[in-house]
Amino acid sequence: MRKHEPRGGTFIALSIFFGLFVLFLYGPLSTIVILSFQGENGGLTFPMNGVSFHWFGNLFEKQAVGDFGGSFTRSALLGLMVMVTTVVVTLAAGLAFRRRFRGGAFLFYLTVASLIVPSILVSLGIGLLFRILGLPPAWYSSAFGAHLTWTLPFGLLIMFAVFNRFDKSYEEAARDLGAGPWQTFRNVVVPIILPSLIGVGLFGFSLSYDEFARTLMTAGTFNTLPLEIYGMTTNVTTPVLYALGTVTTAFSFLIIILSLVGIVVLRRRRARRLAA
Repeated sequence: MRKHEPRGGTFIALSIFFGLFVLFLYGPLSTIVILSFQGENGGLTFPMNGVSFHWFGNLFEKQAVGDFGGSFTRSALLGLMVMVTTVVVTLAAGLAFRRRFRGGAFLFYLTVASLIVPSILVSLGIGLLFRILGLPPAWYSSAFGAHLTWTLPFGLLIMFAVFNRFDKSYEEAARDLGAGPWQTFRNVVVPIILPSLIGVGLFGFSLSYDEFARTLMTAGTFNTLPLEIYGMTTNVTTPVLYALGTVTTAFSFLIIILSLVGIVVLRRRRARRLAA
């Protein structure tokens, strides 16, 4: 029986739509990357006045463009904090929700409800609460909590999908061989779901690293990288802004590539163990 194939018109329409999507997504990014290599006397638009790495060097001059190094460090540390917390909490929640318990449905909907609340309202509410309590908002406290209201629901939904497809026969076989609950979890469950845990961690880091709205009212006196970039758009009139965009984009792609490589290595190791 022949598989149904899309008609010519449908295929052409989908191709055009996909082409426009790719152009809309990567066109502006490509423009920023190209203009970041402007010559020393170049401006913010085409045509380019020479090619150089001048603006990448100027990027780290604090008096010229702001505290890029400090804001990058704060965003990276905050992202790592959010990543670890998201992985640990969502893993524990995923394990807990494998069994039905009273109030579980209410707890689930209460958790994912933060996804439909406007981010700026979450930021405003958390920042206001800290001020009422007499606590100064800071990137490592109030912003950390604000970011978790964004990453935990996504991580929880991913872990639900993982455990819904998890074959419990592996755990039963381990228990039949005399393994205890902790041994089963450490030697059976974790190796199987480890690629998914890496994905949750990457997702949590990416959401936190790029988050602007939930950081706006909660970061305190020190900016994270998205806030620093936004501030630079109001007072920087040189291609150094494009150089910053190129560096941060390259860093994001590097994190994604390293995570994918890690998943491939883990899968190969698991395949070798099963083959042995």
